[in-house]
Amino acid sequence: MMSVSDTSSSTLGHGLKVRHLTMMGLGSTIGAGLFLGTGVGISAAGPAVLVAYVIAGFLAILVMQMLGEMGTVIPASGSFSEYAEHGIGRWAGFTQGWIYWLATVAVLGAEITGAAGFIGAWFGVTPWIPAAICVAIFGIINLLHVRSFGEFEYWFAAIKVIVIVAFLIIGALLIFGLLPGHTFIGSEVFLADGFMPNGLGGVAAALLAVAFAFGGIEVVAIASAESEDPKRSLVNAVRSTILRISVFYLGSVLVITFLLPYSSLGNAKSAAESPFTMVLERAGIPGAAGFMEVIIVLALLSAFNAQIYASSRMMHSLAARGEAPKFLTKTNAKGVPTNAIALSVALSVVMVILNYADTGWLLTFMLNAAGASLLIVWVFIAVSQLRLRRQLETIHPLPIRMWAFPYLTWFALAIFVALAVLMLSDASARVQLVSAAAMFAVLTVAGIINAKVRGISPTARLPLPDTAHASDAPRV
Repeated sequence: MMSVSDTSSSTLGHGLKVRHLTMMGLGSTIGAGLFLGTGVGISAAGPAVLVAYVIAGFLAILVMQMLGEMGTVIPASGSFSEYAEHGIGRWAGFTQGWIYWLATVAVLGAEITGAAGFIGAWFGVTPWIPAAICVAIFGIINLLHVRSFGEFEYWFAAIKVIVIVAFLIIGALLIFGLLPGHTFIGSEVFLADGFMPNGLGGVAAALLAVAFAFGGIEVVAIASAESEDPKRSLVNAVRSTILRISVFYLGSVLVITFLLPYSSLGNAKSAAESPFTMVLERAGIPGAAGFMEVIIVLALLSAFNAQIYASSRMMHSLAARGEAPKFLTKTNAKGVPTNAIALSVALSVVMVILNYADTGWLLTFMLNAAGASLLIVWVFIAVSQLRLRRQLETIHPLPIRMWAFPYLTWFALAIFVALAVLMLSDASARVQLVSAAAMFAVLTVAGIINAKVRGISPTARLPLPDTAHASDAPRV
């Protein structure tokens, strides 16, 4: 079976191994936000932040299950954008693809700027120098065979996973007083002010802070189309979602709340203020702040690398479907979309310049819209899955099935609506939601115009492939 992208004259290559996709799945949500932003939710809700993380994590697991269900039948570099085109209509595929691409490009500059700030301080140079070097290096990496990208992301993810596992072990030893010179702490700090010191309002504020902590899971669905075994890769990635959310996020937050008073935490502006650094320093680990700086930089560079990849594949898919300039479908002999990658790299340079120049409304609007765009993407994924499930079942038995269909899908949509309402109650979140809504409205109009210019009904749905993909993957 071939996806829409595969039928174009410029096809993508294959080369990502199952281990690449599995490790990318494990590391995709371990970003700088985990190391620097965890304290925001904890300071708002105290130990009850765990409730917010459970809600957000459960939603992310449901979204991944939906993606896996559709992706094992329709492996496509456009992923959820193509699923929307199959399940909702041409306008939906256009709108979702462009929203995701614009949001991804918007944060490229912030990530490389953040990493360059640390690197510049280490070597005593102005930040734009390491920023330029990093953009060039990761641009070249993405222009190599897709397997080279997979190897870089594999080791980036492996380092982050090892650090989190080591942190959890050290934290557990501290809690139980098993490190030399430390006594049993137990729940003394955890329940010092009660489980929910700021009531339900604190939990709601924490949910706003952590709702999109798991953004990044979608890159696995995009990358699976270029793997040597798309179905098996995606099944493994879906299986690992529960593990990575339960162990990495909930485990880390549990350790932090057991060891650090919630009132001592907040938005960390440096590695020294990170809750992870504070825990490591409490354990007597020398150079904890410097070590965490290195890990934060690796997390930022990993995200930058992955988002160049994701944005270029999404743009290639849009171009292959006639929803972006045709020249962006061009691939080299290795199946790498060179023009789409060049565009992403060029725009990352523009975003870096905008970050350094602080040009005002444009950068602010882009970053605000990016902040809430994930909510729109997840809503589209849920609606697409609702519309496609029964059609997909007619192709062949599904290796991955959304649980309790359609009830859990409707439940996810209800929570997304509740999140939007909650965002309207908070000033900063409201700006993000309104900015994303404005971007959505503009792109929806553009999608309708694009379809009409091409002589296609905007509401017409892209036909599903009529041949079955080999279905020997284990069921989830």
